[in-house]
Amino acid sequence: MEKIINSYETLYVIDPDLTEEATKALVEKFTALINANGTASEVNEWGKRKLAYPINDKTEGYYVLVNFTSEGSFPAELERVMGITEGILRSIVIRHEAKKTAKAEA
Repeated sequence: MEKIINSYETLYVIDPDLTEEATKALVEKFTALINANGTASEVNEWGKRKLAYPINDKTEGYYVLVNFTSEGSFPAELERVMGITEGILRSIVIRHEAKKTAKAEA
């Protein structure tokens, strides 16, 4: 049976009170986790930005956006790990829809 590989995007917000080394370690941890279960095609560290609303009494967060491909079962595990990791304020994983190509009618 052939494995189905999907394209995903995750955005997570790191506690801005962490040291620069701890923030870098979290980014590396999640990038390594993604690469162990798929392929991270792009990692964009947006840096510290103001939150739309306070989360745990924080008004800023360190944003990281990662585009990756993996099997369909991995994103749930990634969300679970992010949810229990100290220092992650919020996270979301979304699946990119496959682009539909129009066939030319002859």
